[in-house]
Amino acid sequence: MSKNLTILFVGDVVGEPGRRAVSKLLPEARAQYKADFCVVNGENAAGGAGITPKTFAELRAAGADVVTTGDHVWDNKEVMAMMGNEPRLLRAANYPSRAAGLGSVVVESTTGLKIAVLNLMGRTFMKNLDCPFHVAEQEVARLRQETSVIFVDMHAETTSEKIAIARFLDGQVSAVIGTHTHVQTADEQIFPQGTAFLCDAGMTGPHESVLGREIQPVIQRFITQMPQKFEVAQRDIRLNGAVAQIDYETGHAVSIQRISIRLDPAESGVKANAFAFI
Repeated sequence: MSKNLTILFVGDVVGEPGRRAVSKLLPEARAQYKADFCVVNGENAAGGAGITPKTFAELRAAGADVVTTGDHVWDNKEVMAMMGNEPRLLRAANYPSRAAGLGSVVVESTTGLKIAVLNLMGRTFMKNLDCPFHVAEQEVARLRQETSVIFVDMHAETTSEKIAIARFLDGQVSAVIGTHTHVQTADEQIFPQGTAFLCDAGMTGPHESVLGREIQPVIQRFITQMPQKFEVAQRDIRLNGAVAQIDYETGHAVSIQRISIRLDPAESGVKANAFAFI
């Protein structure tokens, strides 16, 4: 009898409010959905931009089996020391081969079954990295020698590039879920050859905001085109993501659903704001 695996994915964690949501809500979500494995995108976990050893440890302690990243991965210099030594922290696989760290990893789930995680980054309106299609093709061929279950975090700006990579990999990977735009999409589906897809998992952090930042400075930036201090917002904190069930024997998806869990306002006390100039 074939075994189904449940993978819980958490969308871009933004700053201290996002980490608070992960700390308080992720253990409950893992239990509620009976998740065998959890992947968290943590590229904005430290002060709203980048990740550090401390914030990585917080995500891991809350239940993240693997932490993926994106274009802000190098924003904190502290990450350089651990990127090459921590296999469960990924950077995009299509960075040049000499870049620190790994773009994929194979990890055992709570059931002892192997799951591969592959982190990719798009190129449209993003950094000029190696072609994600070519890199994905090579990485997937290698990973499939170890496991039939491959989860892909496609960190990209445009819906077209995310959809295209998922269609390209249909039947070869278990799920492709997009990150980066911080707005959860409503297009969850399973493609004809068995790959689950969601264009963007959304943001884990403050939703009374503009993509996690305080509203007025962002408006002023658009109006005046002058630099502004973009502080991390603090209100309406939610954990966004998706849950996918995978047939372990075939590696194909059985189901996928979006999730959005609001943190109890009583646990959303305002903390000191972190900020970044953008």
